[in-house]
Amino acid sequence: MSARTTPVLPALLLPLALLLAGCSGASSANDSGGSGNTDGKGSVTLNVGDQKGGSEAVLRAAGELDDLTYKIRWSTFTSGPPLLEAVNAKAVDIGGVGNTPPVFAAAAKSKIKAVAASHGSSYGEAIVVKKDSTLRTTADLKGKSVAVAQGSSAHYQLTASLAKAGLSTKDVKVSLLQPADALAAFTRGKVDAWAIWDPYTSQALRQADARVLTTGQGVVNGLSFQVASPSALGDGKKSRAIADYLRRLRRAQDWVFTHPQEWAKVWAKETGLPYETALDSVHRSHGTRVTVAVDKPAIASEQKIADTFAELGLTPRRFVFGDFVDTRFNAGLPPSSTAPRSYGKGR
Repeated sequence: MSARTTPVLPALLLPLALLLAGCSGASSANDSGGSGNTDGKGSVTLNVGDQKGGSEAVLRAAGELDDLTYKIRWSTFTSGPPLLEAVNAKAVDIGGVGNTPPVFAAAAKSKIKAVAASHGSSYGEAIVVKKDSTLRTTADLKGKSVAVAQGSSAHYQLTASLAKAGLSTKDVKVSLLQPADALAAFTRGKVDAWAIWDPYTSQALRQADARVLTTGQGVVNGLSFQVASPSALGDGKKSRAIADYLRRLRRAQDWVFTHPQEWAKVWAKETGLPYETALDSVHRSHGTRVTVAVDKPAIASEQKIADTFAELGLTPRRFVFGDFVDTRFNAGLPPSSTAPRSYGKGR
C-alpha cells in the first residue's frame, strides 16, 4: 500500500463498521441488539428496533420525542437482518431497514409486515472506480472485477445496472466482500470497481480517490421501509402507537430536509463520520427522502428485487412480497412514485 493510501483505511473502517447496512442482505454476527433509552410515558410500550444514527437520533434531533403519550424502548442493531429477526421473534414491534432486508426476511418466511416507506434519491447507490481508471461506462465493466456485499442493495443495483448495459453478472468478476474488506481491495487496486451505497459513496469520493461510474438512478427503487410485527399490529393500543410513531418519523424527515447542516452534525457525532462526508450524504441521498405509501408500485418494485435474488440463488424460494405488507397506514400519503426532494443542482 502506498503512503498516499495508508491513512484512508483507519479513517473509514470505524464508520463502515458502525453503518453496515440498513441495506445489507446478510445477517451480522455482531448484532448489538439490546435495551437502550426509553422515552415517553403511559401504559403502552412500543419496542423499536434501530440502527446507529437512525430513527432515534433523527426523532430526538427534530424534537419529536418530547411529548410522547406512550413509551418507546429502543434497541440498537448492527444491521437490518438481525433487526428483522427480532421483529419475527416479537422482541421488537417495529424498525426501519433498507429495501433488501425485507426481501430476505420474507424469503425466510419471517413474520413481518412492511407498514410504511420512504422514497429517496438513488444517486448514493453507485458503482465507483478510481479517478485515473480507464473505465467510463457500465459496459466497460465487461471482464473487470467488481466488489460488492452479497445480497445487499448494491448487489441488486450492480445486477440491474449491468442488465441495462446489456451485460449480466457472468460478464464481470464479482468479488463478494463486505464494505470494510471491499474498501481495502478497492484502495489497493485489487478490484476495478466497487458497488456501494451512501454513506460509503460519499466516503469513497472524499477519501478513497474514487469517482462515480454510474448511479442507481432509474435502476433501483430508492425505497426504505418501516417493518412491524403482526402481533403488534394486532394489538389495538400498539397499533395506534405505531400510527403516531410513523407520523413523527414523517415530520422528522421533513425537518432533516430543512435543517441539513444541523442533522449532519448530529449524524456525524452518532456514527463517527466526518462532518463533510455526513453532509455530502445528506445532500446526495439521506436528506432527500419523502414518506410515501406502500402501494402497488412499491410492492411491485420489491417483487422485482425478490425475483432477481431468487434467480441468482441468493434466496431459498420465490414468494409474493405483497403477502408481507400491511397498507392500513397508507391513508393521506403520496404515492411511492413521488419524486425525492432535491437540494439543488450539483449536489
